[in-house]
Amino acid sequence: MTEPRDIRIKRLKLRSMRRGIKEMDLILSAYAERNLTAMDPSGLDTYDALLHENDQDLYQWVTGQVLPPEGYADLISDIAQTFQK
Repeated sequence: MTEPRDIRIKRLKLRSMRRGIKEMDLILSAYAERNLTAMDPSGLDTYDALLHENDQDLYQWVTGQVLPPEGYADLISDIAQTFQK
């Protein structure tokens, strides 16, 4: 059974704000609120996969301390731009 789009977006928003470290809660919840409804299914798949990554890794990728894996590079760049606003 396929998850309805609206339920999926709600789930991803909740997972974005319930992270392991507060910094990632703030960064990802702001990004999710601004961008998830406009994402296509492939973008949602990538974002969903990203949420399974370790918060310490995510934080280093978003802040530019470490280069993200190639599959996440565009998404991390987009998140970093949201974070810097």
